[in-house]
Amino acid sequence: MRDHSATFDTPLDECYTYPTIQEEKNTMETFVYLSPEWAEEAAKRLRRDLTPEKMKHLTSSMLTVYTNCPDGRKRAVYYGVEDGVVQEVSLQEGGTSRAEFTITGDYETFARISRAELKARAALMSGKLTLKGNLVKALRLAPVVDRLNEVLATIPTDY
Repeated sequence: MRDHSATFDTPLDECYTYPTIQEEKNTMETFVYLSPEWAEEAAKRLRRDLTPEKMKHLTSSMLTVYTNCPDGRKRAVYYGVEDGVVQEVSLQEGGTSRAEFTITGDYETFARISRAELKARAALMSGKLTLKGNLVKALRLAPVVDRLNEVLATIPTDY
């Protein structure tokens, strides 16, 4: 039987340079936090990654109001969920809405939550966030909100 194997002088790893994680991140599109493009990407990923089962077939709405934004303005993001499906992610200036829950906090606090550096429940219990709405229901829904924030953390974002 003949040996059909071949030998090469150059190892395969030297023929192809694998990108580092940082290089991969640099080639991905990044979104400016709280921009219309970021909200659109958030809605797309939330719909794709969160099944009604993961969302416990929740029907609710939440407005997150951001104070002390870098440009000095107040901003808000509205999340509407129906039977566990994210129906709406929209941006607002000011912070008035028809939401079941309104959560208010500093821009940097929300940025830390969106980067998965801080859990929303911990921020609420420590006073970094304030809640308008049923506190008992909000705390019961905290794991669902954590899932939502885990998806938001996957968006390549410029804060």
